[in-house]
Amino acid sequence: MNKITQYIIVITTVSAAVMELIDTSIVNVALNDMAGSLCVSIEDISWVITSYAIANVIIIPLTSFLAEYFGRKNYYLASMIIFTIASYMCGNSTSLVELIAWRFIQGVGGGALLSTSQAILFDAFEPKDRPIASGLFGMGLVLGPTLGPTLGGYIIEHYSWPSIFMINIPVGIIAAIFAYTFVSKKEGEGNGKKDIYIDYPGIGMLMAGIGCLQYVLERGEAEDWFSSNSIRICTVIAVVGLVSFIVREIRIPKPAVNLRVLGNRNLAFTTIFTFVAGFGLFTSVFVYPVLAQRVLGFTAYITGLSLLAPTLIAVAMMPVIGKTMSKGVSAVPFVAVGFILFALYCVLTSRVSLDVGLWGFFIPLALRAFGISMVQLPLINQAVVGLKPQEYSSGIALNNMIRQLGGAFGIAIANNYIAHRYAMHRTNLVSNLTQGSLAVTQRLTTIAQGLSARGGIDSITAAHSALGILSNQVDRQSYYLSYLDTFRLIAIFFIAVIPLVTFLRTKKKTAAAPSAEAKKAMMEAH
Repeated sequence: MNKITQYIIVITTVSAAVMELIDTSIVNVALNDMAGSLCVSIEDISWVITSYAIANVIIIPLTSFLAEYFGRKNYYLASMIIFTIASYMCGNSTSLVELIAWRFIQGVGGGALLSTSQAILFDAFEPKDRPIASGLFGMGLVLGPTLGPTLGGYIIEHYSWPSIFMINIPVGIIAAIFAYTFVSKKEGEGNGKKDIYIDYPGIGMLMAGIGCLQYVLERGEAEDWFSSNSIRICTVIAVVGLVSFIVREIRIPKPAVNLRVLGNRNLAFTTIFTFVAGFGLFTSVFVYPVLAQRVLGFTAYITGLSLLAPTLIAVAMMPVIGKTMSKGVSAVPFVAVGFILFALYCVLTSRVSLDVGLWGFFIPLALRAFGISMVQLPLINQAVVGLKPQEYSSGIALNNMIRQLGGAFGIAIANNYIAHRYAMHRTNLVSNLTQGSLAVTQRLTTIAQGLSARGGIDSITAAHSALGILSNQVDRQSYYLSYLDTFRLIAIFFIAVIPLVTFLRTKKKTAAAPSAEAKKAMMEAH
């Protein structure tokens, strides 16, 4: 394969992965506009996020089977076309039900782009250069979730919400043309599907279990968890579906998802780190923008820019780390240092003051960027260390699914934790606002006098308005403290798993050039 073709495949696969990841977060900043345009509540419009996430997490573990059944190139192209068409239909939706349905279809198409892009990119490089390929792909993993809020904020400020879906169309068309032209089929790809056993019961159990689990995680806080019938029912279905799925997939000879690979100690511990990395990456991208906008008063666009600038550090570091690892340097020290840096970012962010400016976050966010860049790439490689060649595809699929689930669990835990800590902090703050207290009286008097001085407000109205302003200040302080607590919680998760790096297997330098059989199996991953 010549260098030009390699570069085109890099651009194609990384663009497809970034496009899929951007769509996991780009709609977050557009919910208010979407709700107003479609005349629905914020709770209703949040299904736009939930439906995409459910489709993603269902399809990711099945990508290995689907790529084998249809042929990897055929499946990749079909997924890209589905994603692009669904993006267009999302942008032209005129009702909530229509938008949710097309977002689900978009998620089905997008779920394949992540893992399949990774396998195609690896196929374009020789074994010794695959860590570099991992570095290029890792750039997309880091950039996608962070670029979403920035791009979404800019579009909402200057255009309208349908544009957040329409920007996928030119990227999707160009990527599909490049994939069709430059991605080659392997010998016999997609021709032996009559001989492939389709585990329909296993696929059904996976869809029911994972789909309901994702629903519980996404909607639990909004529906007050187990006080809701739908949450209780989905929890039962999730438990029964996943337990049945695990038992079946372990017992049958040709499972839809090969769970036996988790018996490999290295992959088992790698998935733990991947889960926590997903937890931290997606949760920090969720909590920080809310802190910046709700409490500190940043606009959506400025918040996105504050995230983007330090993240470019991680993007620049990925190829460097990949090149370093291609020389035989172990992934384990990178993982340990990366988790320490991310924990330090959380600790520093948990100490910011209410009057912090935009640049006050640069150093903590730069540490986050360094931490992510040192974690993502090594974990991509560690997912297949110690596996047999025929197990590579299953290992990569499970690792990608675990990352997504880590993000879903993280956001669900963060939502619940913020709500509880907010209630606690507000109660504590209100208990100190004793009626008749000199400090409270002086504060209310100062606010009322300031309102009266503006003119047009009598003293009674000013006094009532002062009470409202004080209540809002208490709310702001309570949310501020609860967000800082959440960053401390994330730091605890990262610190707690660091000792587990001792259980990760290191890959010797000689392993950089696997056999022809191993190379072929690696490329069949998704």
